[in-house]
Amino acid sequence: MSLMKTIAPFIFFLFCALCGYSQRIIYSAPGKDDTRRMNFEIAGKVGGNFLIYKNIRNSNSISIYDNDMNEIANVEQDYLPENDKLINVDLFPYPDFCYVLYQYQKKNIVYCMAVKVDGMGKKISELIQLDTTHINFTVDNKIYTAIVSEDKTKIAIFKINSRNRKLYTITTLLFNLQLGLQRKDRMTLKMEERNDHLGEFYVDNDGDVVFTKIHREYSDNISEASFIVKYSDVDSLTNYTIPVDKILLDDIQVKVDNYSKRYLFTSFFYTQKRSNIDGLCFVVWDKSSREKVMFNKIEFSEELRREANKNSNWRAAFNDYFVRNTVIRKDGGFIIGTECYYTTSRYNSWNRYDYLYRSPWNTSQVDYYSINSPYNGNYWSRSAWNSSNTQSERYQAENIVIFSFDKTGNLEWNNVITKEQFNDESDHLVSYQMLNTGGQLHFIFNVQEKRVLLLNDFSVTRDGSVSRNPTLKNLDKGYEFMARYGKQVSTKQVIIPCYARNNFICFAKIEFN
Repeated sequence: MSLMKTIAPFIFFLFCALCGYSQRIIYSAPGKDDTRRMNFEIAGKVGGNFLIYKNIRNSNSISIYDNDMNEIANVEQDYLPENDKLINVDLFPYPDFCYVLYQYQKKNIVYCMAVKVDGMGKKISELIQLDTTHINFTVDNKIYTAIVSEDKTKIAIFKINSRNRKLYTITTLLFNLQLGLQRKDRMTLKMEERNDHLGEFYVDNDGDVVFTKIHREYSDNISEASFIVKYSDVDSLTNYTIPVDKILLDDIQVKVDNYSKRYLFTSFFYTQKRSNIDGLCFVVWDKSSREKVMFNKIEFSEELRREANKNSNWRAAFNDYFVRNTVIRKDGGFIIGTECYYTTSRYNSWNRYDYLYRSPWNTSQVDYYSINSPYNGNYWSRSAWNSSNTQSERYQAENIVIFSFDKTGNLEWNNVITKEQFNDESDHLVSYQMLNTGGQLHFIFNVQEKRVLLLNDFSVTRDGSVSRNPTLKNLDKGYEFMARYGKQVSTKQVIIPCYARNNFICFAKIEFN
């Protein structure tokens, strides 16, 4: 009896510790039409339910899932036109409703429309016409791009006419939370044909829109870079130079810091043309003073290079890395996540210069409505059928390297999560999803074990410690996770699409306690 009294507290403590770090997976049942041909978009959590938009042939619906991922309704969105007219759909979820923004072509006019739906996927507003564009051809890709601020109080819509390759016309529309138009502006931007390119657009909580403009000659490194701000209260574009300090930039990523009212620009850099990547640099620009307040560059050590890529020449270790995530901390510091990604083919050799316009991981919102648009394609599509591999190409995603910087720009720590992923059909099953739970960052990705893909969870603490967490509870070997298409829907919940048995698509909710 005394022995039981002695070990009972220990057993209780161990039980609490295991339960305290439990993760649970709940799977939805695939619908009879939810095949790989289906396009989908995870909206998020609305009114206590989870909303997922689905497009199957000429059917457009929103499936409603409860907390146990039971489909409690599938509501046809009959206001959406048929597929031969529908161009794009965007969803912006809020606690009690969700905006559905869509665009379609009717004769020679492209309409940009919006409607509000509730937590049961039912239309609760009249159709709202946001804008129209007259064109004289049939479009395959979207004309308008919709972006939302971090606090979701500002929605910006823009379009870029690049018919004149030396003078782009940019039209922006800024809306408030109620989709009331705040202002509409039409501006021009000088471009150098073939060598100038625009990056992704972002809108901050003040309604200011920011994007980058780079100069890259003959698919080479970036030799000149600037960022452009469309302030919410003016009808013009303001251009600011990004100082490169005698280095060559690779692919500039933008992150809005709404806490400190700053913009963070990050890029790998080279010291010589078409050489190996030497390090990581960043520029911090302050909105209030409208000037650069921080610039730093770190050169990668031999030790880090060898750890980042043990399969190649250590000097070339970062040549296949891309910036994938930037997390802004409330104390002014920030964390940058990078990943090794490349493709191999029996027909073509790959290098990062093949991605002339952007990183392969950018699901870029930008589309130019020009027949010669470099950004052709339907980016709202999430379909394995649309991304089928016909060139015997192997997609490979390997190690993750994470860097943490303090508010003064000094490197606090860096660490490596080792992984090796590949797929010969598409890139849907490679790469990872990051979940920010506040105290930790979780990196979720597939690992092949005994010819079966199993979902793994690695966590990174504030001091940079990396831990591989226990196998997720209720992990079923019959499901293959498309982690990169997952979406964080609450502080400790993420929904990830899966391939279920017989090539159907379902959705899994992962809960972190």
